[in-house]
Amino acid sequence: MEKRLLELGELAYRRGIATYSDFLNLNELNIFQGIRAKLSYLTTESFGGYELAERQIAAFQPEAPLFCTEYPIRCLSISPLQEKFAEELTHRDYLGAVLNLGLDRSCLGDILVEGSHAYLFCLERMAPFICDNLTRVRHTTVYVRQVEAEDFHYEPRYKEVTGTVASVRLDRLLSLAFGSSRSSLTGLIEGGKVFVNGKLVTSNGYQPKEGDLVSVRGLGRFRFQGSGGQSRKGREYVTLLRYI
Repeated sequence: MEKRLLELGELAYRRGIATYSDFLNLNELNIFQGIRAKLSYLTTESFGGYELAERQIAAFQPEAPLFCTEYPIRCLSISPLQEKFAEELTHRDYLGAVLNLGLDRSCLGDILVEGSHAYLFCLERMAPFICDNLTRVRHTTVYVRQVEAEDFHYEPRYKEVTGTVASVRLDRLLSLAFGSSRSSLTGLIEGGKVFVNGKLVTSNGYQPKEGDLVSVRGLGRFRFQGSGGQSRKGREYVTLLRYI
Protein backbone atom coordinates (compact mmCIF):
# COMPACT_ATOMS: atom_id res chain seq x y z
CA MET A 1 0.00 0.00 0.00
CA GLU A 2 2.80 2.46 0.82
CA LYS A 3 4.35 1.90 -2.61
CA ARG A 4 1.03 2.49 -4.35
CA LEU A 5 0.38 5.73 -2.46
CA LEU A 6 3.88 7.03 -3.22
CA GLU A 7 3.33 6.20 -6.89
CA LEU A 8 0.12 8.24 -6.90
CA GLY A 9 2.02 11.14 -5.39
CA GLU A 10 4.81 10.95 -7.96
CA LEU A 11 2.23 10.76 -10.76
CA ALA A 12 0.53 13.90 -9.50
CA TYR A 13 3.87 15.72 -9.40
CA ARG A 14 5.12 14.60 -12.83
CA ARG A 15 1.90 15.27 -14.70
CA GLY A 16 0.71 18.28 -12.74
CA ILE A 17 -2.66 16.68 -12.05
CA ALA A 18 -4.62 15.59 -8.99
CA THR A 19 -4.58 11.84 -8.32
CA TYR A 20 -6.73 9.80 -5.97
CA SER A 21 -6.57 6.44 -4.22
CA ASP A 22 -9.50 4.08 -3.76
CA PHE A 23 -11.19 4.07 -0.35
CA LEU A 24 -8.70 3.32 2.43
CA ASN A 25 -9.45 1.57 5.69
CA LEU A 26 -7.99 2.70 9.02
CA ASN A 27 -4.76 0.73 8.62
CA GLU A 28 -4.23 2.11 5.13
CA LEU A 29 -5.05 5.66 6.26
CA ASN A 30 -2.39 5.26 8.94
CA ILE A 31 0.13 4.37 6.21
CA PHE A 32 -1.00 7.44 4.26
CA GLN A 33 -0.43 9.65 7.30
CA GLY A 34 3.05 8.19 7.62
CA ILE A 35 4.16 9.01 4.05
CA ARG A 36 2.81 12.57 3.84
CA ALA A 37 6.13 14.00 5.01
CA LYS A 38 7.84 12.29 2.07
CA LEU A 39 5.51 14.13 -0.29
CA SER A 40 5.89 17.60 1.23
CA TYR A 41 6.09 19.10 -2.27
CA LEU A 42 2.44 18.13 -2.81
CA THR A 43 -0.85 18.93 -1.13
CA THR A 44 -2.05 15.70 0.47
CA GLU A 45 -5.49 15.31 2.00
CA SER A 46 -8.12 12.67 2.63
CA PHE A 47 -11.91 12.69 2.65
CA GLY A 48 -14.72 10.14 2.73
CA GLY A 49 -17.77 12.09 1.60
CA TYR A 50 -18.76 13.59 4.97
CA GLU A 51 -16.99 14.98 8.00
CA LEU A 52 -16.80 11.88 10.21
CA ALA A 53 -16.14 9.30 7.49
CA GLU A 54 -14.02 6.37 8.64
CA ARG A 55 -13.16 5.06 5.17
CA GLN A 56 -11.54 7.80 3.09
CA ILE A 57 -9.89 8.53 -0.24
CA ALA A 58 -6.39 10.01 -0.30
CA ALA A 59 -5.82 12.94 -2.66
CA PHE A 60 -2.49 14.15 -4.07
CA GLN A 61 -2.22 17.41 -5.97
CA PRO A 62 0.50 19.84 -7.03
CA GLU A 63 1.10 22.91 -4.91
CA ALA A 64 -0.89 25.27 -7.13
CA PRO A 65 -3.56 27.78 -6.07
CA LEU A 66 -5.78 26.99 -9.06
CA PHE A 67 -6.32 23.38 -8.03
CA CYS A 68 -9.53 22.50 -6.23
CA THR A 69 -9.88 19.00 -4.81
CA GLU A 70 -12.94 17.27 -6.24
CA TYR A 71 -13.00 13.79 -4.82
CA PRO A 72 -14.40 11.05 -7.10
CA ILE A 73 -17.03 10.13 -4.52
CA ARG A 74 -20.76 9.66 -4.94
CA CYS A 75 -23.43 9.30 -2.26
CA LEU A 76 -26.20 6.80 -2.95
CA SER A 77 -29.52 6.58 -1.15
CA ILE A 78 -30.87 3.04 -0.67
CA SER A 79 -34.59 2.83 0.16
CA PRO A 80 -37.18 0.04 0.32
CA LEU A 81 -39.48 -0.10 -2.67
CA GLN A 82 -42.39 -0.75 -0.30
CA GLU A 83 -41.85 0.67 3.16
CA LYS A 84 -44.44 -1.52 4.89
CA PHE A 85 -42.69 -4.73 3.76
CA ALA A 86 -39.17 -3.58 4.66
CA GLU A 87 -37.05 -5.69 6.99
CA GLU A 88 -34.87 -4.26 9.73
CA LEU A 89 -31.58 -4.17 7.87
CA THR A 90 -28.10 -3.71 9.33
CA HIS A 91 -24.82 -2.33 8.04
CA ARG A 92 -23.70 -5.90 7.39
CA ASP A 93 -26.80 -6.59 5.29
CA TYR A 94 -26.20 -3.59 3.03
CA LEU A 95 -22.48 -4.27 2.71
CA GLY A 96 -23.07 -7.93 1.88
CA ALA A 97 -25.63 -7.07 -0.80
CA VAL A 98 -23.27 -4.64 -2.52
CA LEU A 99 -20.27 -6.97 -2.33
CA ASN A 100 -22.42 -9.74 -3.84
CA LEU A 101 -22.55 -7.62 -6.99
CA GLY A 102 -18.88 -8.49 -7.43
CA LEU A 103 -17.43 -5.20 -6.19
CA ASP A 104 -14.21 -4.87 -4.23
CA ARG A 105 -14.40 -3.31 -0.77
CA SER A 106 -11.96 -0.61 -1.86
CA CYS A 107 -14.67 0.77 -4.17
CA LEU A 108 -16.93 1.45 -1.19
CA GLY A 109 -16.80 4.00 1.60
CA ASP A 110 -18.95 4.23 4.70
CA ILE A 111 -22.51 2.97 4.93
CA LEU A 112 -24.84 4.98 7.17
CA VAL A 113 -28.05 3.23 8.25
CA GLU A 114 -30.97 5.44 9.27
CA GLY A 115 -34.14 3.51 10.00
CA SER A 116 -35.27 1.63 6.91
CA HIS A 117 -32.98 3.66 4.65
CA ALA A 118 -29.23 3.80 4.14
CA TYR A 119 -26.61 6.01 2.52
CA LEU A 120 -23.67 4.42 0.72
CA PHE A 121 -20.54 6.26 -0.37
CA CYS A 122 -18.75 4.80 -3.37
CA LEU A 123 -16.28 5.63 -6.12
CA GLU A 124 -17.82 7.82 -8.79
CA ARG A 125 -17.21 5.26 -11.54
CA MET A 126 -19.15 2.57 -9.64
CA ALA A 127 -22.26 4.64 -8.86
CA PRO A 128 -24.21 3.90 -12.10
CA PHE A 129 -23.49 0.17 -11.79
CA ILE A 130 -24.74 0.03 -8.20
CA CYS A 131 -27.85 2.07 -9.05
CA ASP A 132 -28.70 -0.31 -11.90
CA ASN A 133 -27.90 -3.60 -10.19
CA LEU A 134 -28.63 -3.31 -6.47
CA THR A 135 -32.30 -4.27 -6.31
CA ARG A 136 -32.49 -6.38 -3.16
CA VAL A 137 -31.00 -6.37 0.34
CA ARG A 138 -31.77 -9.68 2.03
CA HIS A 139 -35.50 -10.13 1.24
CA THR A 140 -36.27 -6.43 0.84
CA THR A 141 -36.65 -4.98 -2.64
CA VAL A 142 -34.86 -1.63 -2.82
CA TYR A 143 -34.25 1.22 -5.20
CA VAL A 144 -31.05 3.24 -5.36
CA ARG A 145 -30.49 6.82 -6.46
CA GLN A 146 -27.64 9.29 -6.39
CA VAL A 147 -27.82 12.12 -3.86
CA GLU A 148 -26.18 15.46 -4.55
CA ALA A 149 -23.78 16.70 -1.90
CA GLU A 150 -25.96 19.69 -1.05
CA ASP A 151 -28.93 17.36 -0.48
CA PHE A 152 -27.08 15.05 1.92
CA HIS A 153 -27.64 15.88 5.57
CA TYR A 154 -26.33 13.64 8.31
CA GLU A 155 -26.43 14.24 12.03
CA PRO A 156 -24.34 11.65 13.87
CA ARG A 157 -26.02 10.03 16.83
CA TYR A 158 -24.04 9.63 19.98
CA LYS A 159 -24.35 8.73 23.64
CA GLU A 160 -22.63 10.88 26.23
CA VAL A 161 -20.57 8.78 28.61
CA THR A 162 -19.25 10.29 31.82
CA GLY A 163 -17.23 8.77 34.62
CA THR A 164 -13.96 8.85 36.51
CA VAL A 165 -10.60 7.36 35.60
CA ALA A 166 -7.42 7.03 37.60
CA SER A 167 -5.58 8.86 34.78
CA VAL A 168 -6.39 9.98 31.25
CA ARG A 169 -4.83 7.02 29.45
CA LEU A 170 -6.08 5.37 26.29
CA ASP A 171 -6.78 2.00 27.93
CA ARG A 172 -8.80 3.60 30.72
CA LEU A 173 -10.87 5.68 28.29
CA LEU A 174 -11.60 2.59 26.19
CA SER A 175 -12.76 0.76 29.30
CA LEU A 176 -15.14 3.59 30.16
CA ALA A 177 -16.42 4.04 26.59
CA PHE A 178 -17.20 0.39 25.92
CA GLY A 179 -17.98 -0.85 29.43
CA SER A 180 -15.28 -3.52 29.42
CA SER A 181 -12.34 -4.27 31.67
CA ARG A 182 -8.97 -2.78 30.80
CA SER A 183 -7.42 -6.24 30.61
CA SER A 184 -9.86 -7.28 27.88
CA LEU A 185 -9.06 -4.17 25.82
CA THR A 186 -5.27 -3.94 26.05
CA GLY A 187 -4.99 -6.66 23.42
CA LEU A 188 -6.87 -4.46 20.96
CA ILE A 189 -4.42 -1.60 21.49
CA GLU A 190 -1.33 -3.78 21.28
CA GLY A 191 -2.87 -5.69 18.35
CA GLY A 192 -3.05 -2.60 16.17
CA LYS A 193 -6.81 -2.07 16.22
CA VAL A 194 -6.99 1.35 17.88
CA PHE A 195 -6.54 4.64 16.03
CA VAL A 196 -6.53 8.20 17.31
CA ASN A 197 -7.42 10.78 14.66
CA GLY A 198 -6.65 8.17 12.01
CA LYS A 199 -3.21 7.30 13.37
CA LEU A 200 -2.37 3.89 14.81
CA VAL A 201 -1.63 3.91 18.54
CA THR A 202 -0.19 0.80 20.19
CA SER A 203 0.65 2.18 23.64
CA ASN A 204 -1.86 1.59 26.43
CA GLY A 205 -0.49 4.64 28.24
CA TYR A 206 -1.08 7.04 25.34
CA GLN A 207 -2.87 10.18 26.58
CA PRO A 208 -5.53 11.49 24.17
CA LYS A 209 -6.10 15.22 23.92
CA GLU A 210 -9.41 17.01 24.16
CA GLY A 211 -11.34 16.60 20.91
CA ASP A 212 -9.45 13.49 19.75
CA LEU A 213 -11.46 10.89 17.81
CA VAL A 214 -10.71 7.33 18.89
CA SER A 215 -11.66 4.46 16.54
CA VAL A 216 -11.55 0.81 17.58
CA ARG A 217 -11.94 -1.75 14.83
CA GLY A 218 -14.86 -4.03 15.61
CA LEU A 219 -16.18 -1.93 18.49
CA GLY A 220 -16.87 1.60 17.27
CA ARG A 221 -15.54 5.05 18.02
CA PHE A 222 -15.83 7.90 20.46
CA ARG A 223 -14.62 11.46 20.91
CA PHE A 224 -12.77 12.48 24.05
CA GLN A 225 -14.50 15.66 25.16
CA GLY A 226 -12.05 16.35 27.96
CA SER A 227 -11.58 16.11 31.70
CA GLY A 228 -12.66 18.44 34.46
CA GLY A 229 -11.90 18.24 38.12
CA GLN A 230 -11.12 15.37 40.45
CA SER A 231 -13.15 13.20 42.76
CA ARG A 232 -12.45 12.96 46.47
CA LYS A 233 -10.33 9.93 45.73
CA GLY A 234 -8.23 11.85 43.23
CA ARG A 235 -9.75 10.33 40.11
CA GLU A 236 -10.27 12.44 36.97
CA TYR A 237 -13.80 13.22 35.77
CA VAL A 238 -13.99 12.70 31.98
CA THR A 239 -16.65 13.03 29.30
CA LEU A 240 -16.82 10.98 26.09
CA LEU A 241 -19.19 11.02 23.11
CA ARG A 242 -19.67 7.47 21.87
CA TYR A 243 -21.08 7.32 18.35
CA ILE A 244 -23.99 4.91 17.85
